Amino acid sequence: MQLKRAGDFILNKLQNKLPAHLIYHCIDHSVDVYRAAGRIAKGEGVSSHEKKLLLTAALFHDSGFMKGRAGHEAESCKIVRHYLPVYSYLPVEIELICGMIMATRIPQSPHSHLEKILCDADLDYLGRDDFFLLSDRLFAELKVEGLMSNEEAWNREQADFMENHQYHTATSVKSRQPQKEQYIKLVKNKILNTKPLNGT
Repeated sequence: MQLKRAGDFILNKLQNKLPAHLIYHCIDHSVDVYRAAGRIAKGEGVSSHEKKLLLTAALFHDSGFMKGRAGHEAESCKIVRHYLPVYSYLPVEIELICGMIMATRIPQSPHSHLEKILCDADLDYLGRDDFFLLSDRLFAELKVEGLMSNEEAWNREQADFMENHQYHTATSVKSRQPQKEQYIKLVKNKILNTKPLNGT
């Protein structure tokens, strides 16, 4: 597996092909998930071969956004199946990578250990210091696409999503869950402090 070459290829493609309004699902997110996956993999004690598969999945997991938001996971798998053979990935390795990518579809549905790690890496920010920065970027992105109307609706969706979300690995439960719980309280406080418009 030529991870570095495959990674350089997809990051360059994302840099040039992703729509400009994607300020959350941009190249920075792919790199962020790559780094988070590496950190969690270390904590979870995965093998060198498994880590390469995981890091490849992290870099490619949102490549389908080049075509659009709807069904982007399946589109990412098409990209993986098309390009990774060029970088010496075997069919069985490619299918494991696709399994990880498809597991990140919301609501997440990981089964294998590697799928659980990628899912936790994808939503690592929910329990990190940059939560509100990245949350604001995602809100702005969704607003441009007409998928979110206002900040109050976004805060309600965030609170609901975060309460229903769970980390799947012991590493993420320990390192991210406590801060995530604090953010849930802060987001709920934002909702409570939102003043009704026009007295309604």
